[in-house]
Amino acid sequence: MEYRYIGRSGLRVSPICMGTMTFASQCDEKEAFAIMDKAYEAGVNFFDTAELYPVPPSEKLAGRTEEIVGRWLATKPRDRIILASKVAGAASGWFVPPIRHGLTSIDRFHIERAIEGSLKRLGTDYIDLYQMHWPDTVVPIEESMRAFDALVQSGKVRYIGTSNDTARGTMKSLMVSKYERLARFESIQNNFSLLNRRDLTEIGALCREEKISLLPYSPLAGGVLSGKYNQHPDAAGRFSDYIRSPNQRQRLMASRFLNDKTLASTQEYLRIAHEAGLDPVTMAIAWSKQFDFVASTIIGATSAAQLDASLAAMDVTLGGEILQKLDEVHAKILYPMG
Repeated sequence: MEYRYIGRSGLRVSPICMGTMTFASQCDEKEAFAIMDKAYEAGVNFFDTAELYPVPPSEKLAGRTEEIVGRWLATKPRDRIILASKVAGAASGWFVPPIRHGLTSIDRFHIERAIEGSLKRLGTDYIDLYQMHWPDTVVPIEESMRAFDALVQSGKVRYIGTSNDTARGTMKSLMVSKYERLARFESIQNNFSLLNRRDLTEIGALCREEKISLLPYSPLAGGVLSGKYNQHPDAAGRFSDYIRSPNQRQRLMASRFLNDKTLASTQEYLRIAHEAGLDPVTMAIAWSKQFDFVASTIIGATSAAQLDASLAAMDVTLGGEILQKLDEVHAKILYPMG
């Protein structure tokens, strides 16, 4: 297996990262352990979580996922695991307020408070990659970067990254780090899939130029690319829940990924996968990890049985003919994600 470095860091990770946002909501601790064990045994050394998980976030459940990951982590050699977590931000109202203990901004006070909570729940004295979950809309990035740098200097965090950010926002943070001589973001964790290719342009160029890595999440576009919504329009899933959610942002996200054009695109992708003898899940994940600016693609699961097709993507490289066919579908159907 090819292990890759994240940005300019010393973190060498598997091309697949095990995401944990379903733990404590869509699967219990026993199944979560089975999922992580299976990924670890397959060669995955990179695990991603967050203080507000599970999703959908709530005051009652926030932090439960980190607690589960922490109990599992205690059963493994710590130095063989690359552990990532995130600190929540304002996110323009995306998350259900109030987030755990009122955490709704990326200021120094909240960052210092959040890291202590995460370390305690995870049962470790350091986090390998600590990420800003969403850009803050209130606190100046200079304050956030100084606080992140202090965590690196203290040894509580090895490296830092961002998530759900734009090229402009990421570049601004990099400039602050450069001119104030602070720790810099080595990664950006964004939504990236066959149905959401936006980061192929500006973010891709930024990653190459500044030598940071993209960590794609939702490579199956919330399960749409598995084909389950094509086969069963009312299939259970996160987007099915979001469509009925009172949260307007959640309904908007579901409609962007689950509509006539994305379903038509997916139908073509299913055909291409079948002709190539690939599971559509394997093909979609293999597509997301193929780019030179991608370090590791984050997958999710609600059961260990679901992992087979996802983990198979670690050893799959899509050929030029398949890639051309996938691009032709993208150009032909012109779904809103661009």
